[in-house]
Amino acid sequence: MFEEPLQQLTLFILALIANTFSAFAGGGAGLIQLPLLIFLGLPFAIALATHKLASVALGLGATLRHLGTDALERRFALFILLTGIPGVLIGASVILRIPDRIAQVALGVLTIGLGIYSLLKKQLGQHYQPLHRDAQGYGIGGAVLFTIGILNGSLTSGTGLFVTLWLVRWFGLDYQRAVAYTLILVGLFWNGSGALVLGVLGNIYWQWLPALLAGSLLGGYLGAHLAVKQGNAWIKRAFEIVTLLVGAKLILG
Repeated sequence: MFEEPLQQLTLFILALIANTFSAFAGGGAGLIQLPLLIFLGLPFAIALATHKLASVALGLGATLRHLGTDALERRFALFILLTGIPGVLIGASVILRIPDRIAQVALGVLTIGLGIYSLLKKQLGQHYQPLHRDAQGYGIGGAVLFTIGILNGSLTSGTGLFVTLWLVRWFGLDYQRAVAYTLILVGLFWNGSGALVLGVLGNIYWQWLPALLAGSLLGGYLGAHLAVKQGNAWIKRAFEIVTLLVGAKLILG
């Protein structure tokens, strides 16, 4: 173990880096943050609950950056919350009871598939073209968001990336809008719901939360700012890089 001040500084810097990249690409903070907590000595269940709670600050930081913009449609945002949060609660309720290695490898393969798909579709997410806004479209879209919610509650890396690409592919959002929805709704509300369940059923390591929360909050704001300023082409490339890295990390363990 590091001495406490150095440990807190290390946690802050790595949380800042992880959440800045995550906020810019639309997910993947757990690639760095969760393994760090385990490496520093926390058991998986405690590290997971601590990471989930800290990642809520990512959504808060992104929300602060998007205040006053037209990034979110209220009814569509409510739809994402109502379809995803029940899945998050289910996933968070069962993860502490089952081994997660097989699920992580499968999720890693799927995550790499997201990156490859985006690479092959050169114009994907470059323009805002709303799709599937009828009853059938919302039904299919909501079912997939519910399934991603289960993964979000039970696993740690990559599920925000799934939401980002699904919003782009199925609902026709551009990357910039999709990332805004993911950061605010998944980062703040989905992760908050999962952290609440994990905190009740498991334990949170409160001593490390101040540094993690500070790094996540600032990283969320900085990443959202970069996403707003750089536009869809840069976000698409960042998304592809992060999905490949997250997928490889999940597979390799």
